[in-house]
Order: sequence, then C-alpha cells, then structure tokens
Amino acid sequence: MSNLSDCLLPPHAARQPIDAETEWRVPGGKLQSSPEMQVLRWSRKPRVPLDVVSDGHASMHCVALNLKCTVVDFDYGARPLIRGRVSAGVAHVGAPGVAARACFSSPCDVLHLYVTQKVLDECYADLFEHAHNGDLVLGDGRLLRDPAIERLSQALAVSQTNDAALGKVFTDSVSLAIVSRLVSRQYAGTSRSARAAAELPKWRMTRVMDYVDAHLGDPIGLADMAQSAGLTRMHFAAQFRQASGLRPHEYLLRRRIDHAQSLLLGSQHNVLDVALACGFRSQAHFTTVFKRFVGETPCSWRKSNHGLR
Repeated sequence: MSNLSDCLLPPHAARQPIDAETEWRVPGGKLQSSPEMQVLRWSRKPRVPLDVVSDGHASMHCVALNLKCTVVDFDYGARPLIRGRVSAGVAHVGAPGVAARACFSSPCDVLHLYVTQKVLDECYADLFEHAHNGDLVLGDGRLLRDPAIERLSQALAVSQTNDAALGKVFTDSVSLAIVSRLVSRQYAGTSRSARAAAELPKWRMTRVMDYVDAHLGDPIGLADMAQSAGLTRMHFAAQFRQASGLRPHEYLLRRRIDHAQSLLLGSQHNVLDVALACGFRSQAHFTTVFKRFVGETPCSWRKSNHGLR
C-alpha cells in the first residue's frame, strides 16, 4: 500500500471542480470518477439556522469531511452527536440507511464522499490479502480526527477548484486513499497487517503504457488504467508507484506533455488543437501545465525548437 501522501498533487497540478451537493447527504449530479464513488461539496452561508435531514443512502457510506469551523447541532441515528462548534478537519462516517439531521447556525463547508460496498471490499482485500466475511460497516457513529484523512480531504478540496484533464484520476486516487485509511483504522487490529506494495510486473506496465498512449486524447480514470493492467484500482496505484516512481496521474500528465511536444514539432496544428488532442480541456490549462513541465509556453517552445525535426 502506498503512503497516503503519495496521492497529493504538486503545486499548480491539474484540477477539476467538485460538484455542489443540492440535497444534504444525498448523492447526485455528474459523477466525476465512477458509479462506486462520488465526491460532492455542501457549502452554505445561512442567514438563519438551516435545518436539513437525510434518511441515509440505502447502500452507500457517507464520509463527511469538515473543511471549516462551523456551529451545528448534529444528530446521527436519532442520537445527539454535536451541539455547538465543530472544527475543521473533523470527519464523520455515516453507515448505509442511518438517518441524520443537522441544523447549521453558521457558514459550513463539507465534502461528502459516497462509497459503495464494492469499493470497501476492494480496499479491504488489497490491505489484508483476503476477502472480508460479510458487509463492511465503517465508523461507530462518533466524530474522528485523523491527520492523514484531514490532509487528504484538504488536498481534494483545494486541488479541485480549476479545470483539469486529470481530475478524474486524482479524485479516484485521493478518495481511495481516504477509504483505505478508514478501513485500515477499523480493521487493522482484527486482521493480518497490511502488506507492502509489490512492484508492478513489466508485462502489466507495458499494457498500461500502451493503453495510455492509445487514449491520450480521451478522459482516463484510475479505474481505466487499473483495468488495462488487470488489477483493482487500489492494488494498481501502489504497484505502479513502486515500479515507475510516479503516481498514476503524474505519469499520465507527463505522457500528455511528451505527446504535445511531438505534435508541436511534427505537425502544423495550432496550440488549441494540440491541447485537445492531448486530453486537455482548454488551451489556457494546457499552456499552464506545459510551462510547468517544460519551462516555456507551447508557442515559445515551438519557435525555439523549430527545425529540430
């Protein structure tokens, strides 16, 4: 298993907005990653106390990640849990089918990570090398404070405020790291210790490289890369880092910039066409990422390297 901080993006890395949550603790809207996981943001500035209720999703856990200090009365499973101020960094895990109610008396900003049983089973199996007997139920209803989860949730929120070609891979990676951390916290004492990640075999790495190169202009998710290697997402991310020294989203970004350089020198396409062909959603974002990797803008680099091919 890779270090949790491995999932964090470097400064100015690719970004993608998180959809706003329209109904409290209810998944919906556009899926950024996969049907098994969804991240939504509940952000409100109530002028009067805002009372909201949720019956709890029938099959998905709801991991609430508090991004800023707020004042709230929060009931979980018909029991009072919070009465007053709750600080940033506090998390709460809601189990499927458990009702909750909140009354916000001050501005609030919360990420809600919705996770299916399939993802929990996947993380558990990758951590402990065997399947769990029965459904996994996370959390005991109480609030939790974990520095690793707090850091990951802040990175997920801050790093997803702009347009991003790689937002899908990043969202999957960070969300899986949070879920894996929660599973490990709850079950590490009742199962065998988590194993160290093995290195991705060369034949699997070749399949991933071929897949990425064939789909550079398409949206590529962590699940897509893992599937090309024949592995689960969690298992793949750790093994890929061991084999390549790069996070999956880093590798994908580097390959897109490499491809862009080839197109800039070997074709007459304008910069926008090159950006779109390499999977970037806008010329501005492509220019920003290209300059970070190469040190020059695409136009400037093309002029200075004209005639090299």
